[in-house]
Amino acid sequence: MATRVGLTGGIGSGKSTVLRMLSELGAAAIDADAISRATTAAGGAAIAAIARRFGAAFITPDGALDRARMREHAYADPQARRDLEQIIHPLVAAESARQVQAALAAGVQCIVFDVPLLVESGRWRSQVDKVLVVDCSAETQVQRVVARSALEPEAVRAIMAAQATRAQRLAAADIVICNDAVSLDELRHMVVQAARSFGL
Repeated sequence: MATRVGLTGGIGSGKSTVLRMLSELGAAAIDADAISRATTAAGGAAIAAIARRFGAAFITPDGALDRARMREHAYADPQARRDLEQIIHPLVAAESARQVQAALAAGVQCIVFDVPLLVESGRWRSQVDKVLVVDCSAETQVQRVVARSALEPEAVRAIMAAQATRAQRLAAADIVICNDAVSLDELRHMVVQAARSFGL
């Protein structure tokens, strides 16, 4: 039976890098965010339902979700956000389940679920065998996100404030990878150590 690992970490923690390293070691990666983005891309499975519920103004000329407009609308209207989630979440769950079955059929030893809001959701803890948290200081998070995006430090801090606290994530962790002031080689060494405990 494959070990199911929930991977989480705050914005800028390096979670995506750790996921890539685990994949290279043979884990099957189930990326809920990537699946969600695919459902709202041009021709995605959620587009028709989104157009019915919110109107054509929320669909771009090439047939994808207008993310900026929807983000603004969903922040202002909690019901709109819930309606959007009711469209997208079942599609993401179904595709995740399909990918899990494919991974099990292929005989993988470890399935890693990339869940940014694992601690916040409350439901994920019961669905995984282990929780792996990628941790770093708040200062490091802000520096990394500012360096890779056009966001101002205040905007990054606002995103961080909407996520679980560092203490909450650490309290939920079975394994912690500290990704603060370490080289990629050092990070890879820690990932390999963690992967051994997952049967990789």
